[in-house]
Amino acid sequence: MPSVFVQGRPADSYPPLAPEARRGKVRRITEVGEEILHKPCRDVTEFGPDLAALIDDMFLTMYVADGAGLAANQVDVDLRLFVYDCPDDDGVRHVGHIVNPVLDPLDPAGRRLLDDGEGCLSVPGAVMDVPRPDRAVVRGFDKDGEPLVIEGTGYFARCLAHETDHVNGHVYLDRLSRRQRKEALGQMADRRDEVFARRTANIEALHGGRGRSGVRGGGRGTFSA
Repeated sequence: MPSVFVQGRPADSYPPLAPEARRGKVRRITEVGEEILHKPCRDVTEFGPDLAALIDDMFLTMYVADGAGLAANQVDVDLRLFVYDCPDDDGVRHVGHIVNPVLDPLDPAGRRLLDDGEGCLSVPGAVMDVPRPDRAVVRGFDKDGEPLVIEGTGYFARCLAHETDHVNGHVYLDRLSRRQRKEALGQMADRRDEVFARRTANIEALHGGRGRSGVRGGGRGTFSA
């Protein structure tokens, strides 16, 4: 089994950070409560340099925030698009982007739900158990408009489902009970400053020419993961 898949295809090797990040700039991450996170995003209809530049920015922003996935509305852009750099439960790394993603429905008789800790870069500091299917198939396009199918299992399936939720206007808090949501927002209030201090330190490391210490890809990070 290859150790890394890029855009759903096996790769012999891959750098710690996706090359797109080297061309990108860091953007502000939107937070729960902002309107753009709570409404369905618009389909991408134009494929070209502007879309490619947005993907570059999203990769760098995701890495700086120690994320495993990031949707466009999390950088305040109303488009159906997300990027990811996420391992599955077998330790295989999955890296890529998908435009206009649609999650395949699964046969309820054949699916298995897994409870696992889930966080979100737009709910900084909060982690809650969320039931998700152990398999996901997402269909869409790449930045050049070519059809794309991405399949994932385990933790990577969770990432694909989480990010597709984002472009549909949902955050993972929507899948929690009222009591659980209150607990998650309490965690966010308690830990938000610590999370932002880490992000600031990562940005300073990038700008300070000390390499990318503290900023790395392929880890089991926070979705928009």
